[in-house]
Amino acid sequence: MFSPKGKFAWYELMTSDTKAAGEFYSSVVGWTTQEMPSGEGGAYTTFNVGNAGMAGMLNLEGHTAWVGYISVEDLDAHIEKIVEAGGKLWRPATEVPGMLRFAVMSDPQGAAIVVFTPDPAMPTPQRPAPPATGTIGWHELYTTDLEAGFDFYQKMFGWTKLSDMDMGPMGIYRLFDEGDNKPMGDGGMMTKAPHIPVSCWNFYFCVESIGAAVQRVNAGGGKVLNGPMQVPGGGWIINGQDPLGAMFALVASKE
Repeated sequence: MFSPKGKFAWYELMTSDTKAAGEFYSSVVGWTTQEMPSGEGGAYTTFNVGNAGMAGMLNLEGHTAWVGYISVEDLDAHIEKIVEAGGKLWRPATEVPGMLRFAVMSDPQGAAIVVFTPDPAMPTPQRPAPPATGTIGWHELYTTDLEAGFDFYQKMFGWTKLSDMDMGPMGIYRLFDEGDNKPMGDGGMMTKAPHIPVSCWNFYFCVESIGAAVQRVNAGGGKVLNGPMQVPGGGWIINGQDPLGAMFALVASKE
């Protein structure tokens, strides 16, 4: 039976230089890196807080971007429903023994996502929760069609609308909840700005101080593209680009 329920549960950086990217994010976010056993898919690195993995990284020439993994109960049913809804399947269901089955897809507006079903035997160390340093505190979708984009995620994963915020010339910013009833929700969606070439997800990594993090971004060869700016709720954010070209964002409780 198709079960429209899912949450972001993993994050992955595709980059052309894992060593440089590992050094950059370790400095900026405070993660440590750990090399995982190599299989047929090549080397895989995890970004950790303590002994808990928060995200992963792999070397992929010609691709530099973050992608989010959404956990589902029935991978095959979700692949079928996503394609029926106008999404695309880029990599068919693939099994990583003892870990997960996953498929690389995009939503009908073109934003990349990975849907996966974890293996019950997969190690699951207790993760710290946001806003602890190194956790993922926010998910943001830039899309070509806000209403159609939200409708897709609502139907596929059971997400709900919390509220719409009028951002003036930037349009409507829609807060959504993945089902865990956080006061501000789990993320936001908006119509993408003209300078963003394609629909995409952006992920906000929690740091202690946005000002100190900006200094680390600049020192590491990254760029601050927007901010620092204060957002509703009192937090501070920036949008940035790492030295290899991947977009990312940071959020902190203090300036």
